[in-house]
Amino acid sequence: MNIKDTSESWETLSTQRPFQGAKTAVDSDEVRMPDGSVARRDYQVHPGSVCVLALDEAGRVLVLSQYRHPVRRRLWELPAGLLDVPGENPLHGARRELAEEAHVKAEDWRVLADFYASPGGSDEAIRIFLAREVSEAEGERYAETSSEEADMEVTWVPLADLVRGVLAGELGNPGLVTGVLALSAALASEGGLDALRRADAPWPARPYEA
Repeated sequence: MNIKDTSESWETLSTQRPFQGAKTAVDSDEVRMPDGSVARRDYQVHPGSVCVLALDEAGRVLVLSQYRHPVRRRLWELPAGLLDVPGENPLHGARRELAEEAHVKAEDWRVLADFYASPGGSDEAIRIFLAREVSEAEGERYAETSSEEADMEVTWVPLADLVRGVLAGELGNPGLVTGVLALSAALASEGGLDALRRADAPWPARPYEA
């Protein structure tokens, strides 16, 4: 049996947008159910995101600590950002976020994993890139414009320590959890990291221009 997600769309009878924010919105759809009934589905409309798992030659992963107000916690995360330019190649966004948040560049890029952040309540799609052959970026370090970002702590942590933290319930950011477990699985699989998808692999959840 071939287990994979498939495209499907139930009939939407109406759509309202009770909230429009600067980057995201909330839609309220009336959807026809398979039994003929109608149900309301409220969900966040999101432009999509990228995360970067930067891996150095010592097997360490670049992570940053940032306060996240909705969950009232400071979380360890991968460098990440919104894809708020319509049609933007996600690799371009990933390179930008790695440089801006950590002042790091990478020569080798692969797609590590694609996932939906919370498909029961949001259409946000996230692509995690694996970045290798890393070094310090050229030029001046990017000056963070928000106090939340300026408060970030950036460090390199051994992959094994992050896997342990995830399994112990000590690390909960979805991009970091997905990324470090996917990397651990890829390292143990036949073909290793070189068998991962190319950085320009298609992304049906968020089509983009080359």
